[in-house]
Amino acid sequence: MLYIGSVFCFVNSITCAAPPGAINYWNKKMVFDRELNDNLTLMGKDNGPRYIGPLLALLVIVIIAAVVYYAFIHRASTAPGAAEPAEKPAISAKAGQKILGVVKSLVESNDLVSARRQCQDLLHGASDQAAQAEAEQLLGRINMGLLLSLAPMPEKIEYVVKSGDILERLAKENGTTVDLIRKCNALDGKIIHPGDRLRIFNARLSIVISKSRNDLLLKANDAFFKRYRVGTGKFGNTPVGTFIVADKISEPPWWRPDGKMIPFGDKENVLGTRWMSLSATGETPKLRGYGIHGTWEPETIGKQASAGCVRMHNAEVEELFLVVPVGTPVTIVE
Repeated sequence: MLYIGSVFCFVNSITCAAPPGAINYWNKKMVFDRELNDNLTLMGKDNGPRYIGPLLALLVIVIIAAVVYYAFIHRASTAPGAAEPAEKPAISAKAGQKILGVVKSLVESNDLVSARRQCQDLLHGASDQAAQAEAEQLLGRINMGLLLSLAPMPEKIEYVVKSGDILERLAKENGTTVDLIRKCNALDGKIIHPGDRLRIFNARLSIVISKSRNDLLLKANDAFFKRYRVGTGKFGNTPVGTFIVADKISEPPWWRPDGKMIPFGDKENVLGTRWMSLSATGETPKLRGYGIHGTWEPETIGKQASAGCVRMHNAEVEELFLVVPVGTPVTIVE
């Protein structure tokens, strides 16, 4: 207190002896200092808002928690020796045969949805190649049975026809074919009416053809849908690369190498009942005259026996023709 009193006396003596301008300055400064002190007092005795302290404490806690997480939990989970999520055990050959029996019973009782689910699990988990091959055959038949019927399936959407709708536009918008919409909904013609309810298959289809296996794999949304046996070109002359289905012709004529047209139904016509031309995409060299077609020589299926095209049994190429729209991607591999 003695020290503070001395200071005030000293300041008072200065102000008394100071000229008027200096006194003015000290008066203003003292007023400013009092206002500043009052404001700081209102904000809190710690010269800051009262919530600054809790906020700083919370920030420190968050920083400490982040450091602990990174140092122990995150580094442990990303360490090279960290445990991976447990995978489902492979289905043994004996268990696979048991599941196949269940699937066949479900198919006989027409419970195709349950049969499909069981077959998909077996296909992905079987350790036995024989069981996998049989599961593929069953699953292909089940998929087509669901697809070509009124039955629902995850790849079908429910659609209510609106005024102005036509099948051609609905097929294009959903990446499917008019004939498949008609087949899925048991439509006799192409006429639809507002309020009609349709099931429309809208999965993205793609095709992979293996020359060495002589088979054609149809995929829906990149998953297995059905596998077909096919014939490919002699001496491996079926081109490899990426293509799209460029055109589709039912009961196609055939042009011989000399340019003569052989009509459908003529014994010399080798194209069978359906033709789907292929057009190269990406870096694949542009080629003409190649496609997927039927055959009148079923004994050549599974062999390299064509002039370069991919041939199928007539009944199977008709099924594929019904399902696959123009623009479907096709990959041919060795």
